[in-house]
Amino acid sequence: MSETAARTEAGKQRKIQKKVDADDREKSNGKPKPMQAGARKYPVPPFPKQHHPKPGMEHAIEPAPMYDAPFYKGSEKLKGKVALITGGDSGIGRAVAVLFAREGADVAIAYLTEHEDAKATKAAVEKEGQKAILLSGDVSESGFCDKAVAKTVKQLGGLDILVNNVAFQIHSADFADLTEEHFDTTLKTNLYGYFHMAKAALPHLKPGSAIINTGSVTGIDGSKELVDYSMTKGGIHAFTRALAGNLVGKGIRVNCVAPGPVWTPLNPSEKEAEDVSQFGAKTPMKRPAQPEEIAPAYVFLASPQMSSYITGEILPIVGGY
Repeated sequence: MSETAARTEAGKQRKIQKKVDADDREKSNGKPKPMQAGARKYPVPPFPKQHHPKPGMEHAIEPAPMYDAPFYKGSEKLKGKVALITGGDSGIGRAVAVLFAREGADVAIAYLTEHEDAKATKAAVEKEGQKAILLSGDVSESGFCDKAVAKTVKQLGGLDILVNNVAFQIHSADFADLTEEHFDTTLKTNLYGYFHMAKAALPHLKPGSAIINTGSVTGIDGSKELVDYSMTKGGIHAFTRALAGNLVGKGIRVNCVAPGPVWTPLNPSEKEAEDVSQFGAKTPMKRPAQPEEIAPAYVFLASPQMSSYITGEILPIVGGY
């Protein structure tokens, strides 16, 4: 290479370097913006610092979780069906109840003690022109699950879709501090609750019926501060696949949605106020999901027109990897 050609090549490399340096400076001057790819704009961190008592009340959260999906148009995907949703008073459960109703289903809403939130969900379902009933109790008790299913069948005329969604979650930063009572409460709610509800529902489910469980990204990746919760969510994923295989001969599909961070009462009642303000900021989208962004996945998995060949699947909705 001649000296002239060498100088030309060096100049070209410096030109490229200059552009990259300028690009780097521009990017370092501003943080990446949270991704907005939905039908409307969603809230982004930082959120107001807040910490709420368990089990968490949706009406107390700021900003209010977005659940009503005003741009989602129903098309009778669940017409004439009856769904029972645990943890249906708020968060993902409320959003699922609204979209199920918009698709033509009547809804039974099972919850612990969040009566005000549950009444709001019931009103939202009825606004969609469908029936709703409220079932207050503890899913970790088999007796409540039996009664909840019996009331659903009696008052709504049957049962076609079970959504196991209720969850208990609270962090323990040091594994040594995780008490047996804490561990037991997590397992009883998140695993026993799903088992009891599925057992109670099964005699009423027919070919074409669906069970949808709520898992979590923590059941895939684990979480060092949520050892017990991660363990139960991984168990729910395994339960989904095993139960799907067990029920495939009966024509009953079993699937699971595994969300990442979602702005629901679960997290502001689980985390310290400082952590709540930055909730979801570490995802590739730089924000948590809103419940209405997760709920359509449940419609998809509940609808025999849309997912008749899908069973035993875990659907992660985590804001990007």
